Amino acid sequence: MKIKTSFNSAVFIPSIIFIIILALFSIFIPKETSEILGKLRQLNFNNFSWFYVLSVSFFVGFMLLLALSKFGNIKLGTQDDEPRFSFLSWLSMLFAAGMGVGLMYFGVAEPLIHKKSLITNDDNAMIHTLFHWGIHPWSIYGVCALAMAYFGFRYKMPLSLRSAFYPFLKDKIYGFWGHIIDILALVVTVFGISTTLGYSASQLNAGMVKLGFLSNDGYLEQVIIICVIVLISTISSISGVGKGVKKLSEINLFLAFILMLFVLFSGNTVRLLSDFSSNLGNYFSSIVELSFKTYVYEENQISWFNSWTVFYWAWWLSWAPFVGFFIAKISRGRTIREFIFGVLIVPTTFNILWFSIFGNSALSLDINNILSSLSSSPEKLLFEFLGLLPFAKISSLVALLVLAIFFITSADSGILVLNSIASGGKDKDIKWQNILWGISLVILSSSLLYSGGLGAILSVTMLVALPFALLMVIMCFSTLKGLIVDDRYFNTDLTNSSVYWSGEYWEKRLDTILHQPQEKDIKNFINTKVKNAMKQVKDKLDEYGLISYVEESDNNIKFIIEKELSKDFIYGVSMVKKEVNKILLDDEKLPNHSKKIIYEPITFFGDSRVGYNIKYMNTKEIIVDILKQYERYLNLIDDCSNDIFVQDYKNN
Repeated sequence: MKIKTSFNSAVFIPSIIFIIILALFSIFIPKETSEILGKLRQLNFNNFSWFYVLSVSFFVGFMLLLALSKFGNIKLGTQDDEPRFSFLSWLSMLFAAGMGVGLMYFGVAEPLIHKKSLITNDDNAMIHTLFHWGIHPWSIYGVCALAMAYFGFRYKMPLSLRSAFYPFLKDKIYGFWGHIIDILALVVTVFGISTTLGYSASQLNAGMVKLGFLSNDGYLEQVIIICVIVLISTISSISGVGKGVKKLSEINLFLAFILMLFVLFSGNTVRLLSDFSSNLGNYFSSIVELSFKTYVYEENQISWFNSWTVFYWAWWLSWAPFVGFFIAKISRGRTIREFIFGVLIVPTTFNILWFSIFGNSALSLDINNILSSLSSSPEKLLFEFLGLLPFAKISSLVALLVLAIFFITSADSGILVLNSIASGGKDKDIKWQNILWGISLVILSSSLLYSGGLGAILSVTMLVALPFALLMVIMCFSTLKGLIVDDRYFNTDLTNSSVYWSGEYWEKRLDTILHQPQEKDIKNFINTKVKNAMKQVKDKLDEYGLISYVEESDNNIKFIIEKELSKDFIYGVSMVKKEVNKILLDDEKLPNHSKKIIYEPITFFGDSRVGYNIKYMNTKEIIVDILKQYERYLNLIDDCSNDIFVQDYKNN
């Protein structure tokens, strides 16, 4: 019996073999595996830290310049696409997939660790924390998401990373180079999710011990937690994004917000709000210097720099295909400008608020170093911190619930994304594949924890993130090239030969202007003038041996000229209902404008351009209009730089 699958074997098989080999090494020779991974990680630190810093800063600049440019008006989809999710639902899903677990794990821990290790005062501890959780990680996510959404929704290419390289690779994205891109994306995503599973399991374990649900926080307990959470996530992923992640994300955003308000009002509220304001100012005043700083002149701090900033950039890069795909999937219909500011500004502001409340509260309560003494066990710090506040039992339970749901939604989304990457961007619900990815994540994260704890997982994450960073830099230039062609394509002016308007029929046109066309008028217009014009052009094309035909339906008609290697030429006319402006209806000097609804014949084309009203044209003028659009079509095909728009993908 043939097993139903959507997997692209050229992507799935090499990826799963690599994952299995690493898992087997971690299980059977854990010590040696951990040592090798540690050495490779240090080699990465020593030679490529500068590249992580420059590439991530480049992503920030690229996204901001793109949002402020003329390309910001371009939609992620066709011109008439509208967003699927409300703005609030969209933001809640961004948080759950992109930052949720990290905020819970590091919200209290990171400022305290910085204070005790390298940084000597609270302000510097907070500045570095906010730098790691601010606009830079969201720029990494945004670059991946924007590229996939742009090429996937605007031109209906596969929703995968390989599509973003079409301007450079052309049809090669469907062959070897496209497979390499998706293999790298798949492997990076697997280890990025595994890192998160490790952090989440250790913190959930610590929270359960603190609340008395478990008695130990060892390896076995963490593996059991991973198994339970991934099982729940797999079941949720089978229900799909709209049903599973969306509901959980909205619930969890509400709970996280309640927990944040509780901490805010349990402490010195005025002081914390002042801290938030100061943190914003310090963050924006320090961001340029920190964005490019590699501590090359402060060698005693390089170890700290590699362990924190470089590690974070690698972690965010490893999450980029996963979060990028998820953000792209829920962002159809938004303009590039709306997308960029939504992805960058709103989450960054929320993160600064979150760390200001949790981080500054923890710093103020750490008078006798009660909390910072636990910096070697950061998974315990959140619950120890909540234990110093009123209603510690209740707040800790809420924190445990929020962490668990963030854990579930991250794994849930990750399974869906892994399945899609391995399937070449196909969005098919094949349940056994989701189950397979759930099992793979459990085995891989458990085996790496066995070989060297979180350190082993982090080492692999660092290694696979490096080539992916280079790939993303190239992807930025590829996206820019696509946007330049997009702008030129949709703003190509009509030639002078298309100007045909004259005053010969002005009286009839005046009559048309003063008449409010109804459904029967437009149907008659389409069935007579438009249809006759299309048939006359078709008859003439038959003489040249071209294949063309007219298709009719209830409310539209279209004329098609077939092409073998490029998209067919389509000139269509559709009957569109329109509501009349109330100003016209109330104007007593326009007695002939009394109907609230009118109908108009609007053109449409094969490349999704916005059409226009042709109700004033006669048969000959419609013929001329068809010809001028066909002339434009041939001119665009003749320019090889427009391949991305005119190439026929239906056979790929």
